[in-house]
Amino acid sequence: MEIPNKLINYLNEKEVGYEILHHPEAFTAQTIAAAEHIKGRHHAKVVMVKSGGEHLMTVLPADSRVDLEKLEKLTGKPASLESEAEFKDLFPDCAPGTMPPFGDLYGVPTYVDSNLTNEDYIVFEAGTHTDAIRLAYSDYERTAKPRVEEFAVKLQSVKRA
Repeated sequence: MEIPNKLINYLNEKEVGYEILHHPEAFTAQTIAAAEHIKGRHHAKVVMVKSGGEHLMTVLPADSRVDLEKLEKLTGKPASLESEAEFKDLFPDCAPGTMPPFGDLYGVPTYVDSNLTNEDYIVFEAGTHTDAIRLAYSDYERTAKPRVEEFAVKLQSVKRA
């Protein structure tokens, strides 16, 4: 599978500077961050949530998880994580689970966790299991126009004996 033309055209039309990164096939945000030699806080992962019957795209650092209670307070509706089966048809040009963090390209409201706003750049999956894109966070926010809120909780690292 190739990077969706829709994504590349969108970035070019918005005159966003970006870099395409290639990495070994990977299926989790933390694995991709390691393959790209970046810290988890720079990798923007997408987690799809169902909120009151509506699909929501949440974008957060790879080293975090969605706090559904916080999201429910923000939306005023019950929230639950969606399975791939529930949202895969929304992203027909992307491999399962590799959608880029631009909900506006797919008609889905986008929430970005405020922790990402502290980063000078982000890296995200680009519709395949072997490609990612790096761009300035300020360019991401300017083009995607996500709702910026605090809804992520940092994952605790496990110390090995």
